[in-house]
Amino acid sequence: MLSKLLIEQVIESQKQRLLSFEKGLLRTNNNFKVLPTFAIIITGIRRCGKSTLLRQIHKSYKLSSIYIDFEDPRIVGFDVSDFNKLSEIAGEKNIHTFFFDEIQNIDKWENFVRFKLDEGDNIFITGSNASMLSKELGTKLTGRHLSSELFPFSYLEFLKLNNKKANKDTSLEYLVMGGFPEYLKNKLPETLMHTFNDIIVRDIANRYNIKNVAILKQLAVWLISNIGKPISGNSIKKIFSIASSSTIMEYLVFFADSYLFFFIPKFSYSHKIQIVNAKKVYSIDTGLINVNSNSFTEDKGRVLENLVFLHLRRKNNEIYYYSNKNECDFVCFSKNKLSGLFQVCWQLNEDNLKRELAGITEAMDFFKETKALIITFNQQDKFIVDNKEIIAIPFYKWAKIV
Repeated sequence: MLSKLLIEQVIESQKQRLLSFEKGLLRTNNNFKVLPTFAIIITGIRRCGKSTLLRQIHKSYKLSSIYIDFEDPRIVGFDVSDFNKLSEIAGEKNIHTFFFDEIQNIDKWENFVRFKLDEGDNIFITGSNASMLSKELGTKLTGRHLSSELFPFSYLEFLKLNNKKANKDTSLEYLVMGGFPEYLKNKLPETLMHTFNDIIVRDIANRYNIKNVAILKQLAVWLISNIGKPISGNSIKKIFSIASSSTIMEYLVFFADSYLFFFIPKFSYSHKIQIVNAKKVYSIDTGLINVNSNSFTEDKGRVLENLVFLHLRRKNNEIYYYSNKNECDFVCFSKNKLSGLFQVCWQLNEDNLKRELAGITEAMDFFKETKALIITFNQQDKFIVDNKEIIAIPFYKWAKIV
């Protein structure tokens, strides 16, 4: 519980900081249609630019408002009762617009938001935990919010930020650096080391009261060192000293909720079979992989695969891998309809061409598709197999059109 005076002082202090805020690169999902009685929710991993986006929206918003960053150490101890004081402050200033940064840090925040929406106020929110926000939104704000995910900079945003053109050199640079804004500015690997550690400790261990932080960190490093590979609770259990597979699966959910990792299932029309089969793991950022992985053998192919996954994930939530006799990297659906089959290969050559074509053509046969893509680093080609057309295209060209 805090005093009303302290809350007012923090609001004024943060307001002064906002006045000196440099707008920076406008994100691709910064155009939100504001609807009365709807909360605008922005979720995403720590340090990906949510606060900057919120400030960009705030700066473009012309009405008087209150902005609060709940990670401000001066308001540690802010609880649900303090929302009443916040409401009083807003009432005294005749303010009906609120910007709340990292609101998931405050217990029962959704009650206040629902109350303010019922009063016709406008509310913009950011948060770093997908599950926590969706649970709270589902119980209190059903049908009263518009949600958007924010990722680190995409390849196209990276090009715009650096005033560069799409080509093999910039795609390699982006593959190595990734898209975390701060790292792109200072280029210090320690930035991504600290980000990785902060997510594990602050967003997972502290939030879920996990005592064995060392094991949690070891598991995170192992996952980021094995991107693009199928994993399961039982396979991980054999590697780490964790008592049960259920505990491991719980940890994986925490990683996913914090946006650190994504786990995509093997395609099956049976949801039960999807749950049982091993899932492939991908990271939120390729720079994060390159800095924090303990794999000492460079595997650009898997990092490129991760890059392709992220590009698809920004466009489409429903992604699977196909595996039977052969394997196809990505099967994408949009609104329950197949939207594309994608294979990823750094460089097609005599050693791998037959295997890569076998995987994607088998998936094409299964889904009765006649066209598919192989995403490469810098190769362009075309293959016709049994009247099926497979186009090989470099990532930097594909990213501009998809």
